[in-house]
Amino acid sequence: MSNMAPRRSSRRQQAWLYAVAVLFCADFVFYGYMPSYKRLQSLREAEMQQTRLIETAAAQSKELPALKVRLTSTEQIVEHYESYVPAEVSSGLFLQEIARIMTEHHLADQVVVPGKEAESNGVGCIPVRVNCTGSLKDIFGFFRDFQAMDRLVRVEKVILQNDRGFTGRVTMDTDAVIFYRPQAARDATSVAAGL
Repeated sequence: MSNMAPRRSSRRQQAWLYAVAVLFCADFVFYGYMPSYKRLQSLREAEMQQTRLIETAAAQSKELPALKVRLTSTEQIVEHYESYVPAEVSSGLFLQEIARIMTEHHLADQVVVPGKEAESNGVGCIPVRVNCTGSLKDIFGFFRDFQAMDRLVRVEKVILQNDRGFTGRVTMDTDAVIFYRPQAARDATSVAAGL
């Protein structure tokens, strides 16, 4: 019987040893490996997100020079807004200027007719119909000078037609719009400047 007692105690020791080993393995898996694995996964996701963010920033940085050019252009337009869009209607001066440019470019059959004024979003506009005849060179010269005027003008429509005899004379029919700042917009601008 004495032989059996050490066997039982050695089996018990082995069972305890296995139980402790299983507990150590479980402890390692549940309290060491699993949290470390989750942290590793979150670090990988954070790294991928950072990589995507860096790639997006690099792609957007390529657009930066074009945006700077647009900003400079917009700043120049805004800087001269008050001169491009005058406070008063002064359509008479504008119409005289158009007639002067047409005469400079030897355009004949000049017709300049203003339309009905309209206001929207703090800007007034006057449609203007311009008709004349001349050579293509003279008409394009007129448009160059028309565009260079110190007033904001938007050309809506241009129709060019050859004469029936094909003599090189072209009839031009143009719809344009000139802009001005009505009294209410001027008052709002002066209040904003005073703040």
